Amino acid sequence: MPISLKKGQQISLTKEAPGLSSVRMGLGWDAIKKKGFFGFGGGSVDVDLDANALMFDAQGQLVDAVWFRQLQSKDGAVQHSGDNRTGAGDGDDESITVNLSRLPANVSTLIFSVNNYSGQDFGQIENAYCRLVNTQGEAEIARYDLSAGGQHSAMILASLKRQGSDWTMTAIGATSKGRTYQDNLPDIKAYL
Repeated sequence: MPISLKKGQQISLTKEAPGLSSVRMGLGWDAIKKKGFFGFGGGSVDVDLDANALMFDAQGQLVDAVWFRQLQSKDGAVQHSGDNRTGAGDGDDESITVNLSRLPANVSTLIFSVNNYSGQDFGQIENAYCRLVNTQGEAEIARYDLSAGGQHSAMILASLKRQGSDWTMTAIGATSKGRTYQDNLPDIKAYL
């Protein structure tokens, strides 16, 4: 059974999923439903959320980034599913798979973040979540609800930190602003 994480909560991936070697961060959301006159003819507005995986070394330097403009890390250990620009459909709209055993030894922290490239704030987006899945058996390890309202256009979701042979996941849930992960780097530094 998955753990529903709250902001600041931390779990050991080794304890939650012994033998874990590969995880997927799934990001899901729905298009914004417009309200029409007397509830008729409202339609919807597409939302372009973008999932990011940022790899940092022990000194806090960005080593690599996987996002909609670079769908694979330089070493191939991190893979992005591709850019969903609407939020249409069920389940994860974008996902990033991380082969933990293949990450270079100099990567000590991996930060997952999300940006709203289309510019709406999170207060308008419905049913947004991120989840961590063990790719072996597709068991959901943890889920984090992103439905917190607010006038922010980006969120720093979670970190994976290497601790010897274990990885610890921390739910961050911090707000930020900007259309791409580069806009959030000053805010991300606090979680390294």
